[in-house]
Amino acid sequence: MNDPALISYLEDFLTDRRKSLIKKVIDQRTNHITVATQDVYQLHNTSAVIRSCDVFGIQNIHVIEEKFPKRIDREIAMGAQKWVSVNRHASAKECISHVREMGYQIVATSPHDDSLHLGDLDITKKSALFFGTERYGLSQEIIDEADCTLKIPMYGFTESLNISVSAAIILQSLAEKMRKDDVKWQLNEQEKEALKFEWLKNNLKNSTELISHFYSK
Repeated sequence: MNDPALISYLEDFLTDRRKSLIKKVIDQRTNHITVATQDVYQLHNTSAVIRSCDVFGIQNIHVIEEKFPKRIDREIAMGAQKWVSVNRHASAKECISHVREMGYQIVATSPHDDSLHLGDLDITKKSALFFGTERYGLSQEIIDEADCTLKIPMYGFTESLNISVSAAIILQSLAEKMRKDDVKWQLNEQEKEALKFEWLKNNLKNSTELISHFYSK
């Protein structure tokens, strides 16, 4: 449980401008949509997706790492990992089970003809958007487990997009649609306080010492 007095104490080490910005951003954060990436070889692509999550207010990303080592490209993420919660999974099965338990429908991105067009996804349902690699796409395991598949309408000769580009297009579209529709997408007050505490811990350089000092008083 978060201690309101501790949060207030830590906030005193921020400028008024920083405190105002954190409140503004938290008010726009959502768990109604979440993102999952599967075995993305190019690490900068995963990092770019994390940045897109931050930009469009998506708080959680799930990274499936069955084939490649656990590492986030901090330079490309440009600090976004401080603001987005990165959940690591050893397998697709583990990730799918986790997000299903949280009440998400599984939405697999796929360019196949029978996939839903981006604008036709039912945004009233909590959605976990799964992205694969540009070359291979998502595994058949995820496609088979998906509640639906989703594609970006394309009108040129190119049939696929880089994962970071696809994620940015889809997240921008769905985040805007979600905010316009009658959907309860915002975090509740308890979630906001918990997130604020995590952000304060992650972004105050000496947060561990400050917390120890607070409880020693």
